[in-house]
Amino acid sequence: MANVNDIGLDKSKSKKLGEKLNELLANYSVFYQNTRGYHWNIKGDTFFELHEKFEELYNDLVVKIDEVAERILTLGYTPDHRYSNYVELSDIKESTQVSDGKKAVHEILDAFKVTLKLQREILELSDDAGDEGTNALMSDYIREQEKSVWMYSSYVDK
Repeated sequence: MANVNDIGLDKSKSKKLGEKLNELLANYSVFYQNTRGYHWNIKGDTFFELHEKFEELYNDLVVKIDEVAERILTLGYTPDHRYSNYVELSDIKESTQVSDGKKAVHEILDAFKVTLKLQREILELSDDAGDEGTNALMSDYIREQEKSVWMYSSYVDK
């Protein structure tokens, strides 16, 4: 049983999952910090509604960051914690100060495209590895974020 980890999954497949989950962790961390910036810096006639929505989003992201890091640990690997590595690894780029609500929402939609694509890749890997825990987590995230994309898209198209 040297080729399986503590939860009974193939170590080589789990290693790939750990690497992809660290990539997701990096993207979520940059997405989180960008969203904090939108929350802090939003101005204009949509301030009250977007300030609240951005806070909801970054609170959700911080939970996901913790869940992804814990999943990496469960698979037997170490979650990266260095922001410098997050910026380097993330496909979501750091946002400049954004005070325009529609621009911020467009950046959020772009970030969801990145996370959804990556989560679908992880879903395929977890399915192949027989990793129901990661599979369920990604399925839940994808379902939630698809709905968020619809809602944020409806906002900017009004």
